Amino acid sequence: MRIVGWNVNGLRACVKKGFIPFLRRSGADIVALQEVRAFPEQLPPQITESKDWHVSFSPAKRPGYSGVAIFSRVAPSKVETSLGEARFDDEGRFIVAHFGRLAVASVYFPKGNGKDRDNSRVSYKLDFYRAVFDRLNTLRKRGRVYVLGDFNTAHHEIDLARPKGNHKASGFLPIERDMLTQVLSEGWVDTFRATHPDEPGHYTWWRQFGGAREKNVGWRIDYVYASSSAMTRVKEAFIWPNVLGSDHCPVGVDLK
Repeated sequence: MRIVGWNVNGLRACVKKGFIPFLRRSGADIVALQEVRAFPEQLPPQITESKDWHVSFSPAKRPGYSGVAIFSRVAPSKVETSLGEARFDDEGRFIVAHFGRLAVASVYFPKGNGKDRDNSRVSYKLDFYRAVFDRLNTLRKRGRVYVLGDFNTAHHEIDLARPKGNHKASGFLPIERDMLTQVLSEGWVDTFRATHPDEPGHYTWWRQFGGAREKNVGWRIDYVYASSSAMTRVKEAFIWPNVLGSDHCPVGVDLK
């Protein structure tokens, strides 16, 4: 089985840049998307009426904002889209598809920098992390769980090209990084770093100016986290930096 996650930075735009061919050639059984930025009725029928994929959405209330989705070859037995708090649910950042004892979450974690780049949303971001993993820690007791998402935080210096200049920027603040450390201490595994422990230069997001992607001046902020039992099934974790169509690239895992 292959599970892939991708922040598409607007699914309508990504469809025009080759999303449908990507789905066909990905070899994926489940694809978790973030930043869909569309209501289902705004998407083309190739997406919403596909004969090959079952698609579940959790859009934001605000048009053109946020939104997550899960595409699966097999219909999920259950789909959850609520964390039980309107301040989180209204932004369309969380969806879990259940396939028996397997659960796959697509999560779009917030940025912390706020409208004025003043780090005013950091507290909301940290609260959202806690709410998500409190929920997923419960699900872990029932079976295997994989969390695919744009975490909007680079955990360690190896996870971004220029760490020295970003210690005061949301996405690399000590308090944000500490939250990831706490989550991992609770029994989650960063699948890519577990299978590629000391390899630098692997990034999943690049700024859209200054030739950042061509120069590989990026951040690794998109992850696949696995519960302990789910990690035993991971054969390989990967990043596909050559897949275009978004300022992020896909990440994923191949399972035994």
